[in-house]
Amino acid sequence: MTEFFTTTKAIKAKVKQRYSDFIVEEVLKNGEKCSVERFHIPYEQRVQRGEMIIPQRKNEEHLLLDMEKINYDTATAMALISRGLNVSKKRIGYAGLKDKRAITCQRISIYLPETDLIKRFGVKGVELRNPKWSDKRVELGDLNGNQFTITLRDIGENEEEIKNIINGFSKQAEKGVPNLFGNQRFGGKRMVTHKVGRLMLKGKFEEAVMLYLTETYEEEKEDIKNARINLAKTRDYKQALREFPFDARPERAIINHLIKFPNDYSGAFGVLPKKIRYLFSHAVQSDIFNKIIMERIKQFGEKALESIEGDVLIDGVPAVLLSGFESTYAEGKAGEIEKKIMQEENLSFEDFKTDKMSELSSKGDRKQIVLKPENFKIEKIFADEFNEGKKAVTMSFFLTKGNYATTILRELIKEEIF
Repeated sequence: MTEFFTTTKAIKAKVKQRYSDFIVEEVLKNGEKCSVERFHIPYEQRVQRGEMIIPQRKNEEHLLLDMEKINYDTATAMALISRGLNVSKKRIGYAGLKDKRAITCQRISIYLPETDLIKRFGVKGVELRNPKWSDKRVELGDLNGNQFTITLRDIGENEEEIKNIINGFSKQAEKGVPNLFGNQRFGGKRMVTHKVGRLMLKGKFEEAVMLYLTETYEEEKEDIKNARINLAKTRDYKQALREFPFDARPERAIINHLIKFPNDYSGAFGVLPKKIRYLFSHAVQSDIFNKIIMERIKQFGEKALESIEGDVLIDGVPAVLLSGFESTYAEGKAGEIEKKIMQEENLSFEDFKTDKMSELSSKGDRKQIVLKPENFKIEKIFADEFNEGKKAVTMSFFLTKGNYATTILRELIKEEIF
């Protein structure tokens, strides 16, 4: 994607230079916030809190906890909790995936855990606290949104220039920016999730497995990059199992399955957690959604986010396809753009219904194309201690669920963010 909607000067900066530069705090439906504490509260104060006190259970079956994680993706954090508490990952519920290179806090639920293990749980970079019992599991989407506190670094402009650029941007952003899915949705720098998903929807599971296992990117660690390259050349899964590093858990699980069940490529994806598997088709939907918005910008420029002929409106805001087997096209010019992108992707609505892996199937939906950050403000501008002679700025804002902070940052710095 190369188009930008806002017209303010680009502020050249490093995003996520340190994992503490990106803080995400989940805001629940009742308005409560899962607040980051481990990073903000001194160690001495955390120790003084003493042992976790878990309230007496009545008839409730799910223990709710705030999970703060530092520099872990959600799937890895779930795996660590699963092992540490000796519970199946299926018994752990959460409302949404959170960034890896960040400090994040979110509400999770665990079905009938052993409370002594909860009290003793200790893994570097993952903390559990604020226990309370509930009769409901935390499910995907059980949140209002997320509060972001983000620091940009290595900025060459002076303090006054930084204020002017960001304040000018925030005024434009109040009116809305394109509500694009961030690159995290597509696998980060590897940008592979939607490509794999498209193959899966077409029933090409062998190609999908090989793409997932062997696609590399320039900055990838040498050990896993070499393992991917060798597997692409040899198709020797036993050798690959020796070469793929232990932290490449999804890849190793797939390879293990193929060693035991050669040629069972759809089954190989089945070893991944269900919540991970469904992301493949959702990434395809997201890719199509982004391309529809970019086509609107190409055709209509600054009026792209306004209603055009045939638009489907949700709360008065244009909403475009998240493709699925029950989807229908919009009317008029809006529908023409949706059809154009679907044809270019060689996909039909029927492709989103598959019997081989039911979680790939999606009925479809529509999503508003305008994103408005709430309570956007500059927290502080200061000398960047990690980049001599440069400035850093800390900002905060709230986004409703399903939306990406990197979408806002992308428009601010006028560069792609991975």
